[in-house]
Amino acid sequence: MGLPLAVIAFIFLAYCFVGNHLPPPFIHRGYDFAQLVDTFAYGTEGIYGTPVYVSAAYIFIFVVFAAFLERAGMIALFNDFALGLVGSWRGGPAQVCVLSSALMGTISGSGVANVVASGQFTIPLMKRFGFRSAFAGAVEATSSMGGQIMPPVMGAVAFIMAETLNIPYAEVVKAAIIPALLYFGACFWQVHLEAGKAGLHGMAKAELPDPWEAVRKHWPLVLPLAVLVYLLFAGYTPIFAGTMGLALTIVLILGTPLAALIGPLAFRVVFWLALGLAAASFMRFGVNVLSLVIAALVIACLAFKGGRETLRICVDSLAEGAKNALPVGIACAIVGIVIGTLTLTGIASTFIGWIISIGENNLFLSLVLTMLTCLVLGMGIPTIPNYIITSSLAGPALLSLGVPLVVSHMFVFYFGIMADLTPPVALAAFAAAPMAKESGLKIGIQATKLAIAGFVVPFMAVYTPALMLQDAGPIAASFGYPVEVAYIVAKACMGIVLWGAAAVSFLARRMALWERLVAFAAGLLLVVALPLTDETGWALALAWIGWHCWRARRLSMAGAA
Repeated sequence: MGLPLAVIAFIFLAYCFVGNHLPPPFIHRGYDFAQLVDTFAYGTEGIYGTPVYVSAAYIFIFVVFAAFLERAGMIALFNDFALGLVGSWRGGPAQVCVLSSALMGTISGSGVANVVASGQFTIPLMKRFGFRSAFAGAVEATSSMGGQIMPPVMGAVAFIMAETLNIPYAEVVKAAIIPALLYFGACFWQVHLEAGKAGLHGMAKAELPDPWEAVRKHWPLVLPLAVLVYLLFAGYTPIFAGTMGLALTIVLILGTPLAALIGPLAFRVVFWLALGLAAASFMRFGVNVLSLVIAALVIACLAFKGGRETLRICVDSLAEGAKNALPVGIACAIVGIVIGTLTLTGIASTFIGWIISIGENNLFLSLVLTMLTCLVLGMGIPTIPNYIITSSLAGPALLSLGVPLVVSHMFVFYFGIMADLTPPVALAAFAAAPMAKESGLKIGIQATKLAIAGFVVPFMAVYTPALMLQDAGPIAASFGYPVEVAYIVAKACMGIVLWGAAAVSFLARRMALWERLVAFAAGLLLVVALPLTDETGWALALAWIGWHCWRARRLSMAGAA
């Protein structure tokens, strides 16, 4: 976890002891040692609070689930599918990196771990095809961090959010779907522009695997993920959904050597029969049926060498899952000291009062202040404690200013993730630096440009909550809710197109400085929710794109002549 989280926890703990000697507004009434022990060790707002409960009950299951899927070959499936599907696009190697990281995010919510796991393959591939080292590292860091906001599993924060807000996990997933697609869409778009600017092409189709052949060959691995998604959206608890997904994955792993022994066809018959029994008795006996199937497979695997090797894979997967889950539990426990301090001393109310007093006159200023708080905290601590602390501080303040509950927490969540990409302490960028053989600071600057949607979408969602499928706005009253959602998504997409072009300095061809400024201004007008800004933004955007394309075509024809 590193030293910063421990230092922050120490500062908050010290504040409990000496805060009664500080000047207003930081002064509190003072607490003795026994009261502090009682609060932190025995209270529900201390070390053993909601974060630790969620870590033990939900996050552990999903981290172990991801470890089993990785051992079963899910990463290879994702890589083959991504290579075959987008490898031939312009900037193909970088597009593969974005798509594979998005797919990895469906089973693993650890951004920095994704950088290390997939970056060893994708970063050298991007560099070999001509991408700059800093850009290659930034693509990996940006797309891997996006895994934390990519449904259905998302990051550990999503489970903490659902428990804190007392809402179904499916509601958190629903709010994250459109922003996640916009985030990765922005990555795809800027990779496309960067490749065009550098004159790079895609990979040869003859050298790429068939994506659908990879799916046909490894389709059983998709089954646990599909069951997980269905159960989450059907209203089952994350614990039940994760347990069923994990059980199915174990059945698939244990069944592999048996399939080789008794034949694939015979094994498929047995597998689908067991699955049918589990489904038929889902409400009451589903887990029990799968448990019996797993027990029978374990006994069968003990009988021959290949089966025993498979059991060793399962044991290693359990160990790997436990090792991956431990840092999360530690972070949740340590941040309990911060939460206990905020609750006991009332300093959170003081901070909330500051934000509300600013936001009464200027909501945008309150949002910027909250964003900066998340980014500064995120310089030293991981996303989980960052979210817990900032949501405790700023979440109630944003709610008091009229921001919908889920949107206010998603706002904090997003900027906790962005903190791992923004210099000077960008954990994901520095994780990619050794593989890219480039400065982590340069990678962080590039990653900040690539993650532009991660900075823009939370602000848009505050002013137009329909972007996160929350409250309806004025457009819904006239044309219906689906029309409002479609319009806001179209507006966000156009903003991403314009800002991506401005950041890369390329659209149909290289852009002059004034063109970049016009593109940025048009995108800003579309994002700002003020009267007539949408109309002005659309008009300026369409006029500028039309003029730029016409100029690019004329220059191309002149060059050809």
